[in-house]
Amino acid sequence: MHRLASALQSLPPSCGPVRLVGVDGHAGSGKTTFAGRLATALGGAPVLHLDDIASHAELFAWTGRLLTQVIEPLGRGDTAHYRPYDWRARAFGPPRPLPPAPVILVEGVGAGRRALRPFLTRLLWMEVSPEESWTRGRLRDGTEQRDFWVEWVRAERAHFADDPSRPYSDLLVTQSQKGYEVLPGPENTFGPDQVVTHREGPSAVC
Repeated sequence: MHRLASALQSLPPSCGPVRLVGVDGHAGSGKTTFAGRLATALGGAPVLHLDDIASHAELFAWTGRLLTQVIEPLGRGDTAHYRPYDWRARAFGPPRPLPPAPVILVEGVGAGRRALRPFLTRLLWMEVSPEESWTRGRLRDGTEQRDFWVEWVRAERAHFADDPSRPYSDLLVTQSQKGYEVLPGPENTFGPDQVVTHREGPSAVC
């Protein structure tokens, strides 16, 4: 993990002074756990969870809010302020600051959408099939979220059909019993002398 963190830190900024790194994949694929571990390896890098940007009314139609509240301020070197969505209260909360940092991880389904890719220094894709990911997610959320998952799967299928992320990913992240393996993706730009694979720690469970 530390080799990946070091490689990311060595890249030029992509959004003002910030290196934005997208972590995308199907719901339930382990994005949050992986992003958390990568953030630790980066010395406590901030993680922006796209669950805080989306809402029940806008599962994927949140591009404008992300650009206005987060991307534009960071691009100027300013502190961003976004209002995280409370999925139980179905309302946006008070503003939360997100100061510029050397690396900020953007984690969530749609982190590699076309409107965001120009601001990313790297896009990572969790290489887990949609069926396996959605099964994990349903088990995680329980029966009370059953109706929501029906709506979510339909919306996610439509989103990736129109705006796929995986074909544009720089790195693919897979999980095994030994940990994570990070491999070149379709848009890989790492040179042949740069190591992008690591196996470390227990595998993530989501």
